[in-house]
Order: sequence, then structure tokens, then C-alpha cells
Amino acid sequence: QVRLVQSGGGLVQPGGSLKLSCAASGMNFKIVTMNWYRQTPENQRELVATISSDGSTSYVDSVKGRFTISRDNAWNRVYLQMNSLKPEDTAVYYCNARYRGTDFWGQGTRVTVSS
Repeated sequence: QVRLVQSGGGLVQPGGSLKLSCAASGMNFKIVTMNWYRQTPENQRELVATISSDGSTSYVDSVKGRFTISRDNAWNRVYLQMNSLKPEDTAVYYCNARYRGTDFWGQGTRVTVSS
């Protein structure tokens, strides 16, 4: 079965960096568009970044220039490098894949940006 297992996250000061990782199994990873979402303390869920099978990427405006999504098809992993973190980046981050018409989610990783 499809599984997405996340790692990374934690507490960081404003201006700091974190890297999230998501390991996928049970799917043909190289053909799947992968996404990172986040759910804020106000319970708003937003799409943060997307990377398609050809490596093209897109970002929500609020993270452009600070976050980088990448993938490693040899290891079936997707990453989110987060730099210049701001308090408003505080959220639970989820990796996501839509595979054969079904959405699959990682378990979620809490990122807290605070001094």
C-alpha cells in the first residue's frame, strides 16, 4: 500500500532553516506529482509547494525565494528546504501525493518558528 513517511521539523528561531523529508513507498514515485501542504494554528490548510514528475516546481507566493522543493527519484523522496523562516510559517506540514485518483498524506510534521 502507499505510504508517505515524513521526517524533519521542530522548533527554530526566526531567520533559521529546516529541511523536511518525505519517503514514499508503494507507488511509481517517479511519475507522481508531489506536494507539501501546511495547516496553520488557525486551521487553514494551504498548498505550499509542488514538484511534478519532470521536476518543474511551483510555490505559494508567501514562500517564494525562501523555500525549495526537490525530489530524489532514486530514493523515492521529496524534500522541502525552508530558509529565512518566519513566525507565520508556523504550521503542521504534510506531504501529499495523488496516485491513481486517491490522495495520500504523510503523518504531518510540526514546524514552530519562534524566538
